[in-house]
Amino acid sequence: MSGYRGKVQQLLRAASVEVGDRVRVEKAGSVYEGVLMPRTELGDPNHIVLKLASGYNLGIKLGKGAKLVKLEKGKPPRLGIPPLKIKRDPSKPDVSIVGTGGTIASRVDYRTGAVYPAFTPEEIYSAVPELANLANIRVIEACNVFSEHMTPELWVKVGKAIAKELNAGARGVVVAHGTDTMGYTAAALSFMLKDLFRPVVLVGSQRSSDRPSSDAALNLIGAVTVAGKSDIAEVCVVMHGSTEDDFCLIHRGTKVRKCHTSRRDTFQTINDIPIGMVRGGELKLFRDDYNRAKPKGRVKVDGKFESRVALLKVTPGMPSSVIEGMLKARDKGIVLEGTGLGHVPESLFEGIKFAVSKGVPVVMTSQCLWGRIDMKVYSTGRDLLQLGVIPAEDMLPETAYVKLMWVLAHAKGVEEVSKLMRTNLAGEITPRTRPDVFLKPVFSLKASD
Repeated sequence: MSGYRGKVQQLLRAASVEVGDRVRVEKAGSVYEGVLMPRTELGDPNHIVLKLASGYNLGIKLGKGAKLVKLEKGKPPRLGIPPLKIKRDPSKPDVSIVGTGGTIASRVDYRTGAVYPAFTPEEIYSAVPELANLANIRVIEACNVFSEHMTPELWVKVGKAIAKELNAGARGVVVAHGTDTMGYTAAALSFMLKDLFRPVVLVGSQRSSDRPSSDAALNLIGAVTVAGKSDIAEVCVVMHGSTEDDFCLIHRGTKVRKCHTSRRDTFQTINDIPIGMVRGGELKLFRDDYNRAKPKGRVKVDGKFESRVALLKVTPGMPSSVIEGMLKARDKGIVLEGTGLGHVPESLFEGIKFAVSKGVPVVMTSQCLWGRIDMKVYSTGRDLLQLGVIPAEDMLPETAYVKLMWVLAHAKGVEEVSKLMRTNLAGEITPRTRPDVFLKPVFSLKASD
């Protein structure tokens, strides 16, 4: 029923009305006639949307006393403009877009008001015509889930799709991904993809393509630019760098976090500076310590993950029974979001001691996000080190969580787990704490250059 649900859906079915049919609604002495339009699933469930003869869309609440009559059988609205067809240009790079769910891009038909997902290269070119000047686009769907439903198994599936495209000759790969768990997937791909020799760029949008404030087009243009033109051979995230439509930032996949529920510049590099930015189709790099692309290579996928890992946010007075419950659930590793420099209340000590005695590694991160844990400053931290807690330096909690999943599937014994968790494998640990990145990132000055 194209977004209709509840009582309205029942009324439509009772009247044998479907999207595209011409109907009449009589309500409170007024009569409305028009074509029933599709609507968003998140809209108010008590309304229908009609396309009037004037061309305007009208929302009508079907309350008590409203009468719905089907006037004429119709067809669901279809996009009136055919997809833009572009021939492959051998002078442009080949960029593969790997879809993970939802729409890569969308087009709005302003004649009907409907929004159409774009899955083929032709449809993507039509949705974002600027891409035709940047690259030859190929589209592959690795999976089809909302990002909150991503799993380690799907990370591996996406990783294999990326490797296949790069090994077949793609200049770079763009991964279209929901923003909610993009940071987790970026970290997983960073640890999983070995011998990466070309760019892998995750991209998404905070606002859908049918909204005037959508960030989808600029983000996709930025991502394809990085994939097709940069010499970065890492997993990165490319998203809006400000609330305006002016530039995108290139974030390292293990240092990036979604920091706001709805802002377009929600993704921020934590405890470091971004790799660079994309502005006006041009790349500007802020650093030179990234892995460089090579003309030839072969990507390998090392996709072993131990899924039974827990990420626990520490709270005052948290009892040891919480950790004991995790062990009963057969969790194989625990990442703590401790307070401050890496602390937990004494009430949790027995649980930690019990976990370590069972060979379950316990890794410490901080709820503060910015800064580095230092468990040698205060007695509580020193006590935790004595219990066997592994410090995670300045790693993001979610990055440490994903890393522990990968490490547990590869290490032999707790000592090797501890060694690998302290080793910088994919840029997840910053060698030294930078004083210039907390809420006043140095790249903000460079963005106006």
